[in-house]
Amino acid sequence: MAALNETPRQKMMGILYLVLLGIAATTVTDHVLDAFSNLTVSLETTSKNVQSTVSNTFSAFEATKLKSDPVRNTPIHDKALKVKKYVDDLNLYIEDVKKNLTNEGGGLESDGELKAKADVEIAPRWLRKGHAKELKDRIEDTRSKILAALDKSETAGLNLSLSAQDPPKKADQPGVSWEEDNFGDGIPLVAAITALTKIQSDLKNTEADVVGRILQADKTQIVLDRFEAVAVAPSSYILVGEQYKADVFLTASNTTSNPEIVIGGQKLNVVNGKGLYTVTAAGEGVKTWSGVIRVKKTDGTIEEHQIPEQTYTVAKPAATISPDKMNVFYIGLPNPVSISAPGFSDDKIRVSLSAGEISGGKGNYVFNFKSNHRGKVNVTVSGELEKGKSKVLGTKEFRVKPLPPPHVKFANKGGGRLNAVAMKSANRLFAILEDFEFEATFTIKHFTLYINKPRSDVFVKESNSNVLTPEMQSAMNTITPGTRVTFDNVLVVGPDGIQRSLDPITFSVE
Repeated sequence: MAALNETPRQKMMGILYLVLLGIAATTVTDHVLDAFSNLTVSLETTSKNVQSTVSNTFSAFEATKLKSDPVRNTPIHDKALKVKKYVDDLNLYIEDVKKNLTNEGGGLESDGELKAKADVEIAPRWLRKGHAKELKDRIEDTRSKILAALDKSETAGLNLSLSAQDPPKKADQPGVSWEEDNFGDGIPLVAAITALTKIQSDLKNTEADVVGRILQADKTQIVLDRFEAVAVAPSSYILVGEQYKADVFLTASNTTSNPEIVIGGQKLNVVNGKGLYTVTAAGEGVKTWSGVIRVKKTDGTIEEHQIPEQTYTVAKPAATISPDKMNVFYIGLPNPVSISAPGFSDDKIRVSLSAGEISGGKGNYVFNFKSNHRGKVNVTVSGELEKGKSKVLGTKEFRVKPLPPPHVKFANKGGGRLNAVAMKSANRLFAILEDFEFEATFTIKHFTLYINKPRSDVFVKESNSNVLTPEMQSAMNTITPGTRVTFDNVLVVGPDGIQRSLDPITFSVE
């Protein structure tokens, strides 16, 4: 029995099957056999198209009603899935029957045709073994289960394609059972396969009709009578070379019933279906918000829609000032660097070096370089546009230099005239980096002391630290006015690891 919503193509194929079956009962020619094969292919194509419709119906329901109101719509979805399982179970059984009959006839030719499509003994033999009766019982059982799954309102006007009723009895002729009509004497194997394929087609049509009634039975709607074109851009701040993107779509609302919009516990004032969310930016960084929209349906029930989490970035007003003539980093020292980029919060900025090491972050960085980094280095700043995607905002070249040489100090002086008491009270040299913005400590590794007293031989001794040796200290205690004291061959090592030879310093003792 055909369903009320069968397409003209489906009705035509049903009639064609009956005509071919009638012809096969009287004579079996190659043309008739080919016609059955072609009809089988057409029925299979139709089943695939119907299956696509069923899948789309499920997908649309799951993406809208089930997602927006899972509590209310999960039972409806489960009912449709139950019907789908009944259909799948019977369809799988019929596929096994077709496979067994095909194998009994020797399988398929290389072109996919049945090898024994004209055989008129396989189907009747299968019938006599009781398999056709088992198939009929399964069809009727599946039909009963599907009808039992539906509510009374869902069965109104429903006429299922799936059926295994005996054909009407003709006058003055004995009645024929459904089994004999489809698989009895004189039925070639190809016709039996076509019959099974038609049952599958009817089964899929039944599924499409029933699932559609279940999933589309919700009559509670939201009346939409006001439409507006909207464009939403993820960001209004873009860089040269980047693409500006915006979602453009049509929105709909109800002018007679404003929705309730709640953001972070705050109920918004809604006018013409729109609510304006306003918040004062406090503190820098990425801020998030979300909420819910509740609308009343025609039956008085409330439908709730969650607003996806939204983000925005708060940044303080800032200007980046870079002195072009002072772009220098020093080896061995922590070089503090502040980096910002308009339109990007600190946590969205990425910094890299062509050489050296970086520590810190969120706008405040420290660059460290070793002696082998001497020369030039490129600092590259990138901004994160979205997760996994960034844009180079700029690259700047800096010089990497060793520290300037320090000055030698003794008794807190770098040479000149010094009284004997001060000279005798000091016992070590210092290497001082004067008028330099960084704090840098230099270690004296070696120096040579020359003491030239009037009318005496020159005293010469070496020290491998910055401290006078006991012998040097004894010689210093003998100096008198007119003595010249010189510190020469002073070797120092700074935080950059570079050993330097400093200029000598000379004192005239008073």
